[in-house]
Amino acid sequence: MEMFDVIIVGAGAAGLFCAAQAGQQGLNVLLLDNGKKPGRKILMSGGGRCNFTNLYIEPAAYLSNNPHFCKSALARYTQWDFIDLVGRYHIGWHEKTLGQLFCDESAQQIVDMLLSECDKGGVTVRMRSEVLNTERSEAGYRLTLNGGVVHAPALVIASGGLSMPGLGASPFGYKIAEAFGLNVLPTRAGLVPFTLHKPQLEQLRTLSGVSVEAMVSAENGVSFRENILFTHRGLSGPAILQISSYWRPGEKVIINLLPDQEVDAFLQTRRASNPDQSVKNALSQLLPKRLVDILQVTGDIPDITLKQLSPRDRVAIAQRLHGWKVQPNGTEGYRTAEVTLGGVDTRALSSRTMEARDAPGLFFIGEVVDVTGWLGGYNFQWAWSSAWACAQALGARKRD
Repeated sequence: MEMFDVIIVGAGAAGLFCAAQAGQQGLNVLLLDNGKKPGRKILMSGGGRCNFTNLYIEPAAYLSNNPHFCKSALARYTQWDFIDLVGRYHIGWHEKTLGQLFCDESAQQIVDMLLSECDKGGVTVRMRSEVLNTERSEAGYRLTLNGGVVHAPALVIASGGLSMPGLGASPFGYKIAEAFGLNVLPTRAGLVPFTLHKPQLEQLRTLSGVSVEAMVSAENGVSFRENILFTHRGLSGPAILQISSYWRPGEKVIINLLPDQEVDAFLQTRRASNPDQSVKNALSQLLPKRLVDILQVTGDIPDITLKQLSPRDRVAIAQRLHGWKVQPNGTEGYRTAEVTLGGVDTRALSSRTMEARDAPGLFFIGEVVDVTGWLGGYNFQWAWSSAWACAQALGARKRD
């Protein structure tokens, strides 16, 4: 049986960073993963350029049943700390939109950086290692693997959630939590495209590929302004992914298709200058023609000229375009979801150390925990921050 100071399960963003930080504090660290190579989700994120953090990280951008839990870790290891680390490796980056930071070249640079940090800490990395059994004793945690038995006084679960099963996602972390008496909150797909009921999908099918900047709101009042994208399955795009984390089955989403335009005033102005123009052609100056065509088919836009519009018609059109209601029939699920909402109940963990209150030496970090950020680098920052907090606690245990 091999002995280590700490065993970390999951070689994703949180696991790699925690392993590196713990190893550099002098701990003998074993990092395990059942995949072929580390950082698989990092590699495919941001279109292969990894949206590794955001300039505007704040606790309000995170969903959790315990919204205060994330504050300590985010305050103690910030986006500026990770940006500094990226800079030390001379990795070029740029801000895309809304504070989202991407590598200029490749997400592989972030993975290589994390592996280099692990090398500095003397971390033992073992891929294709499946955990078959986990036992706890007074001396720590004993893991039976597909290649032997390992033991450590501390065990860190960084195995992620259920999103993107094609990259090896599994409920492993939740099962470990439950096995050691921790509550696991119900999970669901987050940052995920919507699917639509068949009648509406048939109406909108010809719009596949059309993108529009819009303000999208959930029934609870939360709103996001970014692009929406019509797809052959339903609706996607940044604004849709964002609102999906706040949407519940059976609810509608409200889409303001023209957040910068007063539609009523626009129609009045166009009527004065070109009364014989059709309403459809006038609105095609503001929205993609294909979308306007569909809105006429669905009856949201009348097939008349501007001079035929009554004041009541103008108000009705404005209300529809500023408050277009869509009722999704679901989401595309974990297959395409970027994150998993829910997970290990944070009330069972220390917000300062990530350690389970009733299972000494057992830690949970990253996506497996019930902390989910917005689209745009927020979830990677939670991975870095929670991993750092955990690593500091592991170092303190070693010193004590």
